[in-house]
Amino acid sequence: MTIATSQNADESAFGGLVEQYRRELQVHCYRMVGSFEEAEDLVQETFLRAWRKRESFQGRSTFRAWLYRIATNACIDFLDRHPRHPLPREGAGGEVPPDEIRWLQPYPDRLLEPMAPGDAEPDAAAVDKETIELAFLVAIQHLPPRQRAVLILRDVLGWSAKEASAALGVSVASVKSALQRARPTLKMHLPQRREEWAASTPATAQEQALLQRFMDAHQQADTAVLAQLLSEDVRMTMPPLPFWFSGRQAVMDFTAHALGPDSPLYRAQWRSVPTRANRQPAVAGYVRVPGDREYRAQVLNVLRVEDGRIAEITAFEPRVFPAFDLPLTLS
Repeated sequence: MTIATSQNADESAFGGLVEQYRRELQVHCYRMVGSFEEAEDLVQETFLRAWRKRESFQGRSTFRAWLYRIATNACIDFLDRHPRHPLPREGAGGEVPPDEIRWLQPYPDRLLEPMAPGDAEPDAAAVDKETIELAFLVAIQHLPPRQRAVLILRDVLGWSAKEASAALGVSVASVKSALQRARPTLKMHLPQRREEWAASTPATAQEQALLQRFMDAHQQADTAVLAQLLSEDVRMTMPPLPFWFSGRQAVMDFTAHALGPDSPLYRAQWRSVPTRANRQPAVAGYVRVPGDREYRAQVLNVLRVEDGRIAEITAFEPRVFPAFDLPLTLS
């Protein structure tokens, strides 16, 4: 990308120049804010800022890096205007519960493929499994915005301290200091098995079989089979709702209550649609209550699988369905 090309393009042509970077910038903004919907808005804000500041592109960095700088600062400005912090919850029996992150949303895998790099630069880091899974998104939300930005630029995207300092308008020493503070905090909030996670790979046959068994059990309301699929220390959360359940028995007790005689879902019929979110298997659940003619969107369950069992379930509300190209009703 030449200086003349970027500065002399009309608004339509400039839009075409930046559009090729939309998906990777959206992933970047998503890591920063943890919300798919807000990330979409922040990419639009990035493009508007880029158009207004197009004369500031002097070619000292790549056009792609220039856009990342604008996107990063747009996210920081947003978080400064809308400060929010993970909310601690009360534990039971001495257990440390997961913090409440109400703004967390899943990211559709369909928007991660293909993710073409710009300016012939490698972009695999933008969608590595270990930095797009929900566990990483949850952990990184515990960092202050500028520490978060430094960690993403340095450890996720592989920028140098000098490049990160230029992007954030701070000294190299400040970048190094922020990274030294961010890494221990991140590690503290990641699952203990984090270091064993592998880079993103296609779903294995074992994972696909597990997903099918989960969908079958869900559709048949077969709690006995469902229990067999869960790890002993499985954890379930439901952002933005404050509920959380830890351990197989607690999850099964909740399931029995949700489907039991006192529930509006009692004797309802279920249908499941497989999908993927954050490089993890996911299931969209639809329910048809007695007397209704359609199956209505009820929940999107994103699963974390370890050792052939479901170790974590993050249940999201139906408002996320459109991002996954999922209908809100099935006939």
